[in-house]
Amino acid sequence: MITIPIEDAIFVLCALVGGGLLLVTVVFDDILGGIFDALHIGFDIGGVSLMPLALSFVAMFGVGGIFATQVLDLHAAGAAAIGVVAGAIGLGLNYGLFTLLRRSEGTRPFSTGDLVGREAFVSVAIPAGRFGTITMRAEGQTHEFAATAAVEIPAGATVRITGVAGSGFTVELRAASGVASDAPPTEHPSEQGDSHAG
Repeated sequence: MITIPIEDAIFVLCALVGGGLLLVTVVFDDILGGIFDALHIGFDIGGVSLMPLALSFVAMFGVGGIFATQVLDLHAAGAAAIGVVAGAIGLGLNYGLFTLLRRSEGTRPFSTGDLVGREAFVSVAIPAGRFGTITMRAEGQTHEFAATAAVEIPAGATVRITGVAGSGFTVELRAASGVASDAPPTEHPSEQGDSHAG
């Protein structure tokens, strides 16, 4: 009858259980994350969930312990020490990997509401009460949006976004000093000479 030393059994169990659960955690990260969010359970270290870090430590502790008993012929405290070192290394590597993955994820897509209050450039003239086009930079890229205003705004003007209108925006003309120098001249309904009757 084959007998397995208790310390080897513990190390093998740690390696199998820790590694298996770590795999499940990585594969089903979104599902488990949603469950934890629903239960208001959230532990992380530097933006990395505590669960995969703990499981990587357990798994590598088991691997390190097996290596110590089977290859280095260490037992008891010596094997446990090797297991702890291996677990710490595994935890550190996993932390680095998850940190890189988090950084490589795209930034949160902005919503049109996030852009209210920002300035934009009129690329296609905006007739009063109708839609034209504005251009602006957001999240490091140039975007075009439909925009409407209460008054006519010529192409080349700089406007401020005041609200959301469907998939576009409502805008208003900035102060006169904010109009781009290459904007076409605007016609004012009342000129200097006829601003007042008689």
